[in-house]
Amino acid sequence: MKPSDSVAPIASWLRAAARFTLLVLVAVFAEPVFGLLPPDHAAQGWLEPARNAAMALAVLAGAQLLLVLVTNRLSQRRKGQRPVPKVLLDLLRVLLFALAALVALSLFFRQDLSGILTGSGLVLAVLGFAIRNVVADTLSGIALGIEAPFRIGDWVRIETLAQGRVQEIGWRTTRLVTGDSTYVILPNSQISRQRITNFSAPRKEYRDHAELTLPVGLAVAEAKALIRQALSGAESIVEDRPPEVQVVHYGLHGISYRVKYGVPQHDREPVCRNEVFSLIDAALRAHGIALAHPQVAPLCQMQEKRREEMG
Repeated sequence: MKPSDSVAPIASWLRAAARFTLLVLVAVFAEPVFGLLPPDHAAQGWLEPARNAAMALAVLAGAQLLLVLVTNRLSQRRKGQRPVPKVLLDLLRVLLFALAALVALSLFFRQDLSGILTGSGLVLAVLGFAIRNVVADTLSGIALGIEAPFRIGDWVRIETLAQGRVQEIGWRTTRLVTGDSTYVILPNSQISRQRITNFSAPRKEYRDHAELTLPVGLAVAEAKALIRQALSGAESIVEDRPPEVQVVHYGLHGISYRVKYGVPQHDREPVCRNEVFSLIDAALRAHGIALAHPQVAPLCQMQEKRREEMG
């Protein structure tokens, strides 16, 4: 595979260079070749169109050659460097060929480039107003491709829109597959206006937590040891990051604990949470420990006391 991969860029560069060189030679030697013919020959009328066509095609071939050289250069990245976004390469291709097409038309029709730009600018203005939503989505897609807040395969949450795994990042839309295997297609302009949470960056594994309230009669040290012992046999959470147990609230009616554990990747979160609660529940039941009862609202107690006084 490696020899063919290394030969492919060279072959594409040579093909583009050969086309460009051939067309330049045709444009340069067209007049000397036609000069060998008699002045009244019927082919003399084709000299100017042939030379103009060769020059126009040479401009397009030069753009293709430049694009191949730049793409090959940008595709060669060192270890640890992020790849150049595909959207950025597509944008470079569009701009380069658009400019080459304008120059080729100017050479072929022998017209000033400013006249062509004026006419095309008016057409583009009318067309842009008609497809302004498409343009907004496309520009947002370019921004997402350059900034790269997420990549294909990442698990993301796009606030108020959707949550899932990135399946495809296009010019106009981004496609996600949710946890229940639902296919979601979102316009890039809407994504760019929302808060994005990437669960796969900078690493796929991350910390999640669960909270529970235990009775005050159970000492904090015993509760922590019991929870850690219960989670020592967990199979779904990250093994090299042992769970942490912290006290988040201490009151007369119970002590609240936050249990932090490692999730290997976002799609495993429901499995990890289920196993964590199941193991803690089994350990508490085995030791005859129940969760703390919720505190009775003081307002209800005051209302009951007033009713007794009035009665």
